[in-house]
Amino acid sequence: MTSSWKSKLTSSLFVLPYLACFAVFLLYPIVYGIVLSLQKYDMLQTHQFVGFKNYVDLFTPGTYSHDQFVRGLLGTVKFVVYSVPVLIVVGLAMALLVNALPSRGRGLFRTVYFLPYAVSATVMATIWIRVFDTDTGFINLLFDKLHIHRQQHIGWFTDTPWVWIALVLSTVWWTIGFNMMLFINGLNEVPEEMYEAATLDGANAWQKLMHITLPSIKNVSSLVVIMTVIASFNVFAQPNLMTRGGPGSETTVLIMNIFDVAYGQHQGGAASAMALMLGVIMIVVSVVLNRLLFRKEG
Repeated sequence: MTSSWKSKLTSSLFVLPYLACFAVFLLYPIVYGIVLSLQKYDMLQTHQFVGFKNYVDLFTPGTYSHDQFVRGLLGTVKFVVYSVPVLIVVGLAMALLVNALPSRGRGLFRTVYFLPYAVSATVMATIWIRVFDTDTGFINLLFDKLHIHRQQHIGWFTDTPWVWIALVLSTVWWTIGFNMMLFINGLNEVPEEMYEAATLDGANAWQKLMHITLPSIKNVSSLVVIMTVIASFNVFAQPNLMTRGGPGSETTVLIMNIFDVAYGQHQGGAASAMALMLGVIMIVVSVVLNRLLFRKEG
């Protein structure tokens, strides 16, 4: 019994650092955020319990919280719809291309394609602001050389749909390496014998992709979809640094408005309610995707 008790104590001690980090960096902020969302907290003077008023305001048309929440959520949903399919398809395509390279060159290309993921948001934004600049940006100057849009430069950050194209392209460059690596790990688990048997049966590359590759990496693909959706719901750096939410409020996303309500309007309680509702939406979307993508067959 003594030995069993010591074994359990030793195991618990190994888990203790994780539990401490979980409590300090995740559990406490969540609990504090919930408490804060039930208060009128202007971050300067007032600390008053108001119950669910902040949540009611989110769903009451005409209130400041409602307008900011709906406008920001609309921008966020647009970004999710525009970016997620591209991030999934391009990530898979890059993984397939890298995996088709000779084994000696794979490591180099994996590193090169993954490097942008390690770049800070500020550096990423600076690079792509220069690329998409209306007057002196690389793309518009290239179009001039090719005699495309010579009458007027494209306003990548001032006109729609160009602003969304710019945001999606910069996001793909910045984050695609992560999805690519996940897909590569999935592709490496596909038995080579399956491809050899398909070749003997006369299958072409497209048939191998549709009937061997994609079914074999279904679980990895589903995980990538869910993680990409969650990441896109949390978008902040790209529109905040590159477009400032413009033109108008077209690219204003919810986290930008949460930041504005908290630090611009000093309404910490309302901002916490908005953040928690965003969290609830992400949980619901993740659960639905998990049920759809990981459902058991027959």
